This record gives sequence, structure tokens and C-alpha cells, in this order.
Amino acid sequence: MRRGILPLALFVAAIVVGYAIQQLISVDRRGASEETVTIDSRAVGQPLNTTVVVRGDAPAEGNRSLLVFLHGRGGDERSDLDDAFFGALAELGSRAPVVAFPAGGDHSYWHDRADGNWGRYVVREVIPEVVERYGIDRRRVAIGGISMGGFGAFDLARLHPGRFCAVAGHSPALWRTGGETAPGAFDDAEDFARHDVIGTARANPDAFGDTQVWLDAGDEDPFDPGVDALAEALGIKARRWPGGHDDGYWNEHWPDYARFYARALVRCAR
Repeated sequence: MRRGILPLALFVAAIVVGYAIQQLISVDRRGASEETVTIDSRAVGQPLNTTVVVRGDAPAEGNRSLLVFLHGRGGDERSDLDDAFFGALAELGSRAPVVAFPAGGDHSYWHDRADGNWGRYVVREVIPEVVERYGIDRRRVAIGGISMGGFGAFDLARLHPGRFCAVAGHSPALWRTGGETAPGAFDDAEDFARHDVIGTARANPDAFGDTQVWLDAGDEDPFDPGVDALAEALGIKARRWPGGHDDGYWNEHWPDYARFYARALVRCAR
């Protein structure tokens, strides 16, 4: 595949640096607790950590909902545990879902590929383990993510229709053709074709079924062409705010994201 159409290298580098700095900063968890769950993944062939966050005022086990949140390129299971996230979760109070942040490697893009079955790992290993361990209502699971994670969320939701109450991509890394993709995002042209989210939506605008869909990006995001293409294919309107492909943009809108997930998970229970 032809590479480098979008000037992504600097954005990826900035994201990686941002994650590194973020992990050095102490945050106020506002009454939430964290636990690390280690899964000896057969799908990927190595032990991988998932950070699970639970509010102190969470519902009783059996009545809880779950958000699986996929990190961006260069991140890990702790990359999104910042003050903005905990603040948004605190605003939800007892309506807050349990949130699982699995580790997805440097550039897995959360799909089954040569170096591991990353999609299978999320759906068949992470979700069942967290659901069982934390008393989640199996009907009330949402999936979302940032950048690489946003792509992964949409890809998994289309491959597992009806599995998730909601799917959301926040500045998702979406490409209209294989020639536009970033280095390392896919193994080859055939790998891209198997995970062509936009192509799937163009062929079937109802690809996500009854799953509630959220799509947003900053008005200076380099992935805007892909975001616009997916929105058009699905017949929805992407949410746009000022900003680029960076922590400042995502942190500002964590409250919006959290409210969407909470509403969608409540509706799923009806």
C-alpha cells in the first residue's frame, strides 16, 4: 500500500510524548478505584494488562454497565487515566459505568492481524473477564476509543453487530483507501480490505444495527476526510468542535463523551 498521504508522523509522535508526560502527573480519582487485571492472552500470545475503574457509588453487582475504552497509538492501559476522565466520571455519579482500559500494543489498531488477534482478545478475553469479575449486566456493554482506539471500536462493533449498546470514535483514525493509511496500521492491502470500516458502511449503512453511534473530531484534525466519509456513509452528523488531534481536545470533551455512554447504557437496559 502507498503510505504517507496524511501527515501523521508528527501527530503520532506528539501523542506518544503526551501519554508519557500524562503518566507522570498525579490525578484526583474523585472516589473511583483502579485495579489491574492481567490476562494471559491466547489470542495475542502474551500477558496483557487491563486497568478497570469503578466508582465507589457504583450499583450492586449484576446491575452494572461496562464501557470498554481503547487507547490510541503509542498508548497503553493507563494512557487515558487523567484528571479529565475522572472528573467526567464523577459528574455521572452512580450512573457511571465500570470502565475497562485494555492494553492494545503500540500500533495494533485493535484488529486481528499477523502479530496477534487483537480484536478477538478484546471481545473473547477482556470483556468476558471483566463482566464476570465485576458483576456487569452482559446486555449493557459499550465500546469506544480515541484515534487508533476509535478505529478499533468501530471495527469491532461492525464485526459483532448487536454485541454493544453503543460505539463511539473520538477523532478516530479512519482512512478512505489503503493508500492513505499510516505506516504500521495494517499488514498489507488485504488486511486493510478486511477491516475497511468506511467501505463496510458504504455498502451497508445499517452495519451497526441498533447500536447507538457517536462520532466526533476537531475541526483541525488530519483524519477529517475519513470522519466525514464515515458520517456520510452512515447518514449521521459528526460532532465538530474547535481543536486538533491532541489531548487538549479530548480532555475538553470527556464530559460529553461520558454523558453519551451513560445515556446509551441506560437505554440499553429498557
